[in-house]
Amino acid sequence: MKESTTVRLRKLQKKLFNMVSVGVVDQPLNQAYDIVSTVVLLINLTATILMTFDRIMTVYHDFLNTLEAVTVAFFAVDYVLRLITARYLYPTVKPGRAVMKYVLSFSGIVDLLSFFPYYLPVVFPHGAAVFRIIRVARIMRLFRINAYYDSMNVITEVLKRKRKQLLSSVFIISVLMLASSLCMYGLEHDAQPDKFSNAFSGIWWATSTLLTVGYGDVYPITVPGKIAGILISFLGVGMVAIPTGIISAGFVEQYSKLKRMGDLDAESDIQFIKIVLKKEDSWVGQTLKNLALPHGTIIAAVQRGSNTILPHGTVMLRTGDTVILGAESIKDDTVVDLKEIIIGPEHEWNGVAIQDLNISRRSYIIMVKRRDKSLIPRGSLVLSEGDHVIQYTKHSGPRPSEEEF
Repeated sequence: MKESTTVRLRKLQKKLFNMVSVGVVDQPLNQAYDIVSTVVLLINLTATILMTFDRIMTVYHDFLNTLEAVTVAFFAVDYVLRLITARYLYPTVKPGRAVMKYVLSFSGIVDLLSFFPYYLPVVFPHGAAVFRIIRVARIMRLFRINAYYDSMNVITEVLKRKRKQLLSSVFIISVLMLASSLCMYGLEHDAQPDKFSNAFSGIWWATSTLLTVGYGDVYPITVPGKIAGILISFLGVGMVAIPTGIISAGFVEQYSKLKRMGDLDAESDIQFIKIVLKKEDSWVGQTLKNLALPHGTIIAAVQRGSNTILPHGTVMLRTGDTVILGAESIKDDTVVDLKEIIIGPEHEWNGVAIQDLNISRRSYIIMVKRRDKSLIPRGSLVLSEGDHVIQYTKHSGPRPSEEEF
């Protein structure tokens, strides 16, 4: 009885995980939750903005406060659900560590700040103004919409790929700002002791000069200071161009990579098939690098809802994912075919075990899909009507016609 309860609890946790996971829309409940959470967030942000208008608050004070209370309560429940299901977000670690990884992650911190500061004034009433500022973190939840749009995913991918170069450029800009502040202090301190009173007082001037055109509140008045200001302004143009160039180059690389993937079928004569994963499939919860695929078979892409995910080895498959499999050419005179065969009532394979199939030694059965399950193609497995058999075949010479199968 205890094991049965544990199994039911884990199934419930898995369903909750699929529900709160953005972009998992294989079930109406999951899709509805995505819609509701987005609408609640937009209502909360709208109420927060309207509460800054005195006239509106005078008339709709109670209504707006009620809206905020209800939406914040939804954020709190959402956070608790994500804590409960963290083991499925990080399946490779222990449940306790999975919870800590979520709590300390960027998403976990944003989720916590979405509701926690709202309740803090109850305990610390004197810090209400500060806690109100922290609530701005709710707007960061909008980044979850990123899962629905490929263009935003490209931005995220570029920032991840170029993070080291971007950090290097930020470091260079910081060093230059500090050097400019010290330089201007030495040149302008005697003439403007109130503006450049110490080594760090020129940081504001250096920042506004290097990153913009300056604000005119602090500026050099001595001839050496003006000359230094001109040189620093020129350096600022180059410094701002560094991260801009890095990001621009990253966009070009990423879009070129996506284009190459789109042209792969025409240029390399690769055949593709798609597989929609159900919750019972053995691939669910596995990372791509742990999938045992035959040599020459590739995972071209993973579609999650309307989002296309690049097939990195660390990508973990979820229920509802569509996996695009491709078979590539191995040598000049060798062709690989990946074919899906549906077993009908009159098919010669109907009722025959895989080990008894009359197929070439160059052919392999890599998967059998039976209703909502993916079966391991062991030799003793007997094929039946309605099975979808995925066959991998390697040929020498020109590609065979369909009639040869």
